[in-house]
Amino acid sequence: MAGKMFVFESGNVAAATGVKLARVQVIAAYPITPQTPLTEKLSEYVDSGAFDAEYVAVESEHSALAVCIGASSTSARAFTATSANGLLYMSEQVHWAAGARLPMVMCVVNRGVGAPFSVWNDHQDSISQRDAGWIQIYVKDHQGILDTVIKAYRLSEEVCIPVMVCYDGYYLSHTYVPYDVPAQREVDAFLPPYTYRHTLGPEKPTSLNTVTLPGGRMDVNGEFAPGYMELRQCLHVEMKQAIDVYTRIDGEFAEIIGRGGSPIADRYLCDDAEYVAVALGSMANQMKDVVARLRAEGMRVGLLALSLYRPFPSEFLASELAGRKGVIVFEKALSFGHAGALCGDLQAALYPCSARPVVWSYILGLGGRSYTSADFYDAIRESVQRGDASVDDPGWIGLNR
Repeated sequence: MAGKMFVFESGNVAAATGVKLARVQVIAAYPITPQTPLTEKLSEYVDSGAFDAEYVAVESEHSALAVCIGASSTSARAFTATSANGLLYMSEQVHWAAGARLPMVMCVVNRGVGAPFSVWNDHQDSISQRDAGWIQIYVKDHQGILDTVIKAYRLSEEVCIPVMVCYDGYYLSHTYVPYDVPAQREVDAFLPPYTYRHTLGPEKPTSLNTVTLPGGRMDVNGEFAPGYMELRQCLHVEMKQAIDVYTRIDGEFAEIIGRGGSPIADRYLCDDAEYVAVALGSMANQMKDVVARLRAEGMRVGLLALSLYRPFPSEFLASELAGRKGVIVFEKALSFGHAGALCGDLQAALYPCSARPVVWSYILGLGGRSYTSADFYDAIRESVQRGDASVDDPGWIGLNR
């Protein structure tokens, strides 16, 4: 434990601490509930001299990400954070940052999207941007927030793809629990200084991201320059390769910091489970007690708390879930007119499996609607009692009817 410090703080402070330990150089800040205390804490660090960074207070979320794009283009380590409609307001820049292959990290403190207006938690904001070309990692506790922010910089800088670190508003952002803060020297050993391979500067004038023709063409050096479609294919391929990169990075983090080992998903009582519950975010913590209770009643149930959502770990999930009798997916987001977003992705990953389990979907917690451990218990028991009977539409937990 030498060099480690345990603190009792909020999830937003955990994120700010991770940004500080990562030695971020440029912070672009615009407040939106429930993200605001995160950028406020970073401003305190900078103002007190505890953190040597440029803090840029902007007039909108669109501008916040534009600042990060400019900073990252010059090799500065950049950070911003947002929630809900703020994320949607910067959507154009979200796509631009990914298409430009710029390394940066953004915390999305998950909140419901209006209309109707809501400041409460669900996952519709970040799920709406799942196809924008960013890596998305969902964390379930305060320790995960701090650690993932640090690991996200290493990942983003190795693959040149921006990363969203997503965590639940209020459930994590504003609650206080103890967590460990690693020593700065340990983080420095894991996350060394970085230089962007295409750094923009006055000594190297470059025209970046000009209008790209449908087909490739020869550049000024007589070499083939890929067109729009080739660039999209490269992002897709290298996004999928990021799964292995992140797994390696997590192993190195564990060697230096002493934590890690489950970069894609945390497994709980899965080894002999006939039925596995799958969830994103903080509700996975609440479900552990439910799974343990069902086990005590003789039901072979496990829990898979998925962390890495984009790139989608299809092979991992197929390996984990093929051969089970059933999979019960709980999520706080919906692909309207189809199914829960995670459920649809999971069903696609399992489709090639010969021993394909039945998949049941439950939607809950939208706009902060409350849910209880009893809700999880009843939904899992109800699904198991169905046997192999599939259900096309998701079940809804907590509807007022």
